[in-house]
Amino acid sequence: MEKTLLKSLWYKYRSRWQDSHSLLCIGLDPDLTQLPECVLNEKNPIWEFNRRIIDATGKYACAYKPNLAFYLRDGIRGLEALQLTVNYIPEYIPVILDCKVGDIGTTMEQYVSAFLELMDFDAITVNPLLGTDLLKPILEREDGFAFVLTLTSNPSANDFFIKENMAVKIAKWLNNFPPEKIGAVVGATLVTQLKEMRELMPGRIFLIPGIGAQGGDLDAVMHYTKDSDEFPNILINSSRGIIFQDRSPKFAQAAEIAAKNLQERIEIYT
Repeated sequence: MEKTLLKSLWYKYRSRWQDSHSLLCIGLDPDLTQLPECVLNEKNPIWEFNRRIIDATGKYACAYKPNLAFYLRDGIRGLEALQLTVNYIPEYIPVILDCKVGDIGTTMEQYVSAFLELMDFDAITVNPLLGTDLLKPILEREDGFAFVLTLTSNPSANDFFIKENMAVKIAKWLNNFPPEKIGAVVGATLVTQLKEMRELMPGRIFLIPGIGAQGGDLDAVMHYTKDSDEFPNILINSSRGIIFQDRSPKFAQAAEIAAKNLQERIEIYT
């Protein structure tokens, strides 16, 4: 079903922020090797795990971000879990598919059609290597939105994003596109770059991984990337640090506590 412009990620993010005062994006990365034993005998373990996590954490979430790889790992059953998950999340909470695709022409059109139209995600993550062509299907959709990898949080990001100055080049390039359509992935672990990223991309939503298990500095993130008090334009993602707090039958309650604690830490700055 085609979504209206008012249901695009840009507007859903702003509405959810105003209603919940939350900037927390919860990563749904259900590693099969880490799932609690209590869900492993279910017909669809990943779906059962996600359902309980969503039920427990929904009131603290500004957005959810499933990572495609963890669903593909479980084959057809995993893809079924992914579709059940996006359908289950309340319509007012944005859902971002972390797929990091990046292609051109009809190939990119198929990705966009599959993920944003057929599966009904609000946004996807994309790799910008192939340039402007890959963003055309996003820009052409009334409800299209993508987060472009700009400065990632992994240790070897330094190989290209910093040494080759790619982060700055990508940030400047993104200014060719409306912030209502295109956001940026900006990792929390590269603290010295955060201020420059916001200065180069005012008004654009940042999807910020690296807080939690990767050790990103929340204080630095909030100090340097917050856009304004009215609309901070940031989504702070935590995956393992929330969903895998506990592997006992009380895993969902533990995730709720972790989500609540992180959201309260974020709220201090807002």
